[in-house]
Amino acid sequence: MSEASTRADASIEVTDWKPEPFDEADAAPALVRIAVRERFTGDITATGHAAMLQALAADGSASFVAVERVTGSIGGRAGSFVLQDAGALAADGTVTGQWFIVPGSGTGELAGLTGTGGFTATVGQHARAWLDYQLA
Repeated sequence: MSEASTRADASIEVTDWKPEPFDEADAAPALVRIAVRERFTGDITATGHAAMLQALAADGSASFVAVERVTGSIGGRAGSFVLQDAGALAADGTVTGQWFIVPGSGTGELAGLTGTGGFTATVGQHARAWLDYQLA
């Protein structure tokens, strides 16, 4: 029998965004590496450091994947964990994504942390994020 999940809601502010194109072709999406730093507030109080890969279309839409180490606290417990996420940016600036906690990545009081969640945002505004998690 599995344990019940706890829902954590958070706001995410991007504090640093460093894109670096690494492959561009005529009439095809540009491939971009992006170093991202974020601040989480709410039920998750933390900082995040992410490496993102993005396929960026000429109209501004994109598809992306990322891994991010989140360091801080969730559910009153301190430590870090790694999120793996995938999402999309629509041409209108709407961002959506889903993520999961990489198994075995929890440290400190977050050792054994598991869960899934996601986020929504409009470019230039804080993201609304959620994580349904279990702590061992």
